[in-house]
Amino acid sequence: MIHQVISFITATAQSGQNPLISFLPLLLIIFVFYFFMIRPQMRKQKELRNFREALKKGDKIVTTGGIYGKINDISGQVVTMDIGNNIHIKVDKNAVLKDPTDLAGQK
Repeated sequence: MIHQVISFITATAQSGQNPLISFLPLLLIIFVFYFFMIRPQMRKQKELRNFREALKKGDKIVTTGGIYGKINDISGQVVTMDIGNNIHIKVDKNAVLKDPTDLAGQK
């Protein structure tokens, strides 16, 4: 592999072409992937992490399984939810997706 790269650089140097120009499309692809795919995903994960850290008793939430409820208690990574009719379930904090008021804005 290294031998091929060295022979490629030597061949391009002998032909008078700048080796950076041949790598420009690859660099452009990396740039596009970073700014249009990786960076927005990292920003979304950071917002979700901040949302989960800011949860408090009484907040209305939606879990990854689609369960709507209100937070009754938070202890460490476990959230106790009231899902109606005084029924309480425990879910992991990582299963909490969003506030249902976000869903009203999407419709």
